[in-house]
Amino acid sequence: MSEERHVIMDEIGIRRALTRIAHEILEKNKGIDDCAFVGIRTRGIYLARRIAERIAEIEGRTVPVGELDITSYRDDRKSGTMGRYDAVKQGGEGAPAIRDKRVILFDDVLYTGRTIRAAMDAIMDIGRPKSIQLAVLVDRGHRELPIRPDYVGKNVPTSKLENIEVSLAEVDGADNVTILGQRGQTG
Repeated sequence: MSEERHVIMDEIGIRRALTRIAHEILEKNKGIDDCAFVGIRTRGIYLARRIAERIAEIEGRTVPVGELDITSYRDDRKSGTMGRYDAVKQGGEGAPAIRDKRVILFDDVLYTGRTIRAAMDAIMDIGRPKSIQLAVLVDRGHRELPIRPDYVGKNVPTSKLENIEVSLAEVDGADNVTILGQRGQTG
């Protein structure tokens, strides 16, 4: 069988999901006081920025947004040369203050949970937050670790033979989420 491609979220669907997540974050946290957004490189940072923009439109206040590079924290790669305090950056000026903050961590796709575990390790090395919440655009299942998102744009049950591909305008020139693989096959 040939590999099939199905668009499961278009630009409008992504925009609606991110708007809903922004409202859910505001509701759960009763505003944005003591919150900091941290996006996992690459696409998580753009999701964090987009949601921060929506919250600024709704609340009239901004939330700090940082970028997280977890390369040296991955358990499936050899250690990098990055120091632990180089993992989170905010606009190239250093890490946002996360000590005693409610950190909302952003990623595009949640799969096994290993990326999120690495991200939490990096955050804890930087400073002890009050809490860590997780926002993802797509949850595709197949967890290997006990990690569950607090905010989900779309749940997409998949087989292990399928892949989810997130494209964002900032990186890829267009917004969409595509499922690739053999629908209906099990892995």
